[in-house]
Amino acid sequence: MTIRIGIAGIAGRMGRLLAEEVPAAGARLAGGTLRSGTAPAGAEVLPDFGALCGVSDVVIDFTHAQAAPLHARTAAEAGTPLILGSSGLSAEEEAAVADAAARVPIVFAANFAPGVNLFLAIAERMAAALPAAQYDAEIVEMHHRQKVDAPSGTAVALGRAVAAGRGTTLEDAGRESGRDGHCGGRGTGTIGFAALRGGQVVGEHTLIFAAASEHISLTHRSFDRRVYATGAVRAALWAAARPAGLYDMKDVLGM
Repeated sequence: MTIRIGIAGIAGRMGRLLAEEVPAAGARLAGGTLRSGTAPAGAEVLPDFGALCGVSDVVIDFTHAQAAPLHARTAAEAGTPLILGSSGLSAEEEAAVADAAARVPIVFAANFAPGVNLFLAIAERMAAALPAAQYDAEIVEMHHRQKVDAPSGTAVALGRAVAAGRGTTLEDAGRESGRDGHCGGRGTGTIGFAALRGGQVVGEHTLIFAAASEHISLTHRSFDRRVYATGAVRAALWAAARPAGLYDMKDVLGM
């Protein structure tokens, strides 16, 4: 059976790429929703997210973080698996997504690029091997000038991976960001973030472990948003046959 995939925000930059990647993967484009703009030629436009769930076997959503709780709840009520790529969710919004995942499969990932997910796995292993007392962890990310949230979802995921490798959480380890003026010395064991914005950078993330005697850095660069679209469609095909639960891209990749 050909899987029908719906796209929330089909007129956006990611939505248009997704609309191209769905048929390329052998699936059927069920249609999409939009707030403004024009849908790709031949794509059916549905009046709202609930209607989109009704005609889709899986829905992919890269729209605004504030829409995520409602969309997750709507997908759960419809019994439609959801691929969620919105970034910048608050703790309360993430909790709402997790609650919906008790009723329907949801793949919620900070980044759908396979290389980034390998990066996250390596970051956790590096953090486990490099003691926080000796190695300061700093995360530097740069994105296009239109990005509205900072640090990026991928940067936060990197911070969480580092914290997990050190047997703690990002919240307990502590975040350092926005240093300016006489802000005092760096806290031991904290995880630092720096967010850069400019031009049309698709996405660049560097993780640095800095000790007194050595520095180790790991960088991932995205040159084309299509890598996120192909990953999300791959996740949609994977999620269509899964039981209810909250998954991430590492589950899709079998990592």
